[in-house]
Amino acid sequence: MEDLPAYRDLLARTDAPPGSSWGLWGSGDAVGTLNLLTPARALAAAALVLRGDVFSLNWDLDLPNPAIGRRGKPRHHVMARYPWGRDDLVDNLYLHGSTHWDALSHVGCPEVGYYNGVQPDEATAKNGVEHMARRGIVGRGVLVDLGPRLGARGFDYGAASPITAEDLEAARRDQGVALLPGDILLVRTGWMAHYLAQHQRWRDRIAHEPTIPGLAAGPAMFAYLWDHHVAALAADNYAVEAYPFAPAGAGSLHANCLGLLGLPLGEFFDLEALAVDCARDGVWEFLLSSAPLHLVGGTASPPNALAIK
Repeated sequence: MEDLPAYRDLLARTDAPPGSSWGLWGSGDAVGTLNLLTPARALAAAALVLRGDVFSLNWDLDLPNPAIGRRGKPRHHVMARYPWGRDDLVDNLYLHGSTHWDALSHVGCPEVGYYNGVQPDEATAKNGVEHMARRGIVGRGVLVDLGPRLGARGFDYGAASPITAEDLEAARRDQGVALLPGDILLVRTGWMAHYLAQHQRWRDRIAHEPTIPGLAAGPAMFAYLWDHHVAALAADNYAVEAYPFAPAGAGSLHANCLGLLGLPLGEFFDLEALAVDCARDGVWEFLLSSAPLHLVGGTASPPNALAIK
């Protein structure tokens, strides 16, 4: 479906919650804007591969360390079954703890429900991450690197500093890259590089009292993402949006993107090496592939994401 309404038209809806995309891809849909990743767009994205260089976008599962918020750390156990064979298992693996996609079952809009009207008691049954896993995520990735622009103005990476839609658009224009319908938008805020440069005492404090910059939630940001028909959005920080966000959640990027628009969010994406390469050759578009875990009822998954240039 390409004839999508503008965000202002979504706000005027009377047949569904205002500001929602509910029903645009059918009443039983569970992947939202990933429907924009059509075979034709996958083929066009494959044509972007010119060098064959591959960039993993997956952070170390043990980072951040310590875990931020109330999530724990994974425990890795390696077992010797016999002298020349090893098995292992990981327990206490919080799927939101390191690089991951949020499924549409992760956060709903408190006033009306999860994506497509699903209510809390059915959220994992109907909107689980397995729907993303079954179709896979393949398309044109676009990196917008805000790091240089924010660094030049003395951006505070230790606070919940907001990044506006105007910031995003200015960086995109500076890079000279188009944002096309069905694109997977990667946003490098520079937070991950800042985190890795800090001493352990700072990391310990952030883990227990997270105040982390990110995208500013609000109608301007929701309109920017929807009107560009972004298929998915991922960033290099804790929550994509600035954290802490709205206490009730209704005004947050999570509630609006996941709950109302059906737009998956990716967090803790490692964009460092990719950003260096894009700045070097001036090419900010690439084939992006991601294979989430087929975990029935899951609310998140490691993305197993690759950018290929």
